Amino acid sequence: MKVVVIGGTGLIGSKVVSKLNAHGHEAVAASPNTGVDTVTGEGLADVLKGASVVVDVSNSPSFEDTAVMEFFRASTANLLAAEAAAGVTHHVALSVVGTDRLQQSGYFQAKQVQEDMIRDSGVPFSIVHATQFFEFAKTLADSATSGDTVSVAPIKIQPIFSGDVATAVGRTAVGTPVDGIVEVAGPDTFTLEDFIRQGLAAHNDPRTVVTDPNGLYWGAALGESDLLPGPDAQLGETHFADWTSRQ
Repeated sequence: MKVVVIGGTGLIGSKVVSKLNAHGHEAVAASPNTGVDTVTGEGLADVLKGASVVVDVSNSPSFEDTAVMEFFRASTANLLAAEAAAGVTHHVALSVVGTDRLQQSGYFQAKQVQEDMIRDSGVPFSIVHATQFFEFAKTLADSATSGDTVSVAPIKIQPIFSGDVATAVGRTAVGTPVDGIVEVAGPDTFTLEDFIRQGLAAHNDPRTVVTDPNGLYWGAALGESDLLPGPDAQLGETHFADWTSRQ
């Protein structure tokens, strides 16, 4: 089975390509680095020849509200049109647990548009909703830092290792389209404060982490459980404590 992975040279995409190839599939990494640009459409027709499945784990290079919306609108439109022309029978996209509850954020508004376009396309699809990756604890901290203090929202989070996300995406890609959402999350639940504190400690980062009752998450005000998956979520095998011990 030929599977084209859009964003296939990034953190998740490279792992998806490796895992699929290891299981005997023909996984092809597609990104601007390999001559494929979904925003302009460059290289799409060629790379999709003979493909049964397209996996989209790409992300906008800019998180500014207008730029991220333009990225996901153009990229998704070009990709879906090229898939229809090439006879692709399964579109898999990576998105985020709680996207529909994060609509105060410009980034998540754009992700919702992406998901809606996929649903309306007529191409059989599966959308994988993942929780926050272990690797992004520092990025979250940086977005909420003032001086030496990180102030975070009073919410819970069930983060997941990127390798477990890639496993779930790959498994979904070679399965039957669900025409809906598959949720994946890590095995442990934390407060956002504890998650970031442990993530920073693993890298000997001395910043102080506190909970701010008025704190936002990427610009959105959230309820305590808005980032948690539902009861049917697939759980990754890697525990955060084991991952941090290896850093």
